[in-house]
Amino acid sequence: MTPETISVIAEETVLVAVKLLAPILLSSLAVGLLVSMFQAATSIQEQTLTFIPKLATIIVVLMIAGPWMLQMIIDYFQTLVREIPNLIG
Repeated sequence: MTPETISVIAEETVLVAVKLLAPILLSSLAVGLLVSMFQAATSIQEQTLTFIPKLATIIVVLMIAGPWMLQMIIDYFQTLVREIPNLIG
């Protein structure tokens, strides 16, 4: 196993992780921004107000994108396991 091989595997792993996390992070960022704008407009400065909408958003995104995310993880793992003989030898 060469350093280049390890570098390629690490790069693919990070890419898969970013693809998996992007929908969750972007949706919670958007909801957090909207709630912050609402708080600024109404002068409500309750810290827990942002928690529930973000949590609900994350749950909805996981329900919608969960099967796709799981399939992506499975595909990546199967590809990695299939490539083990090539990586070692």
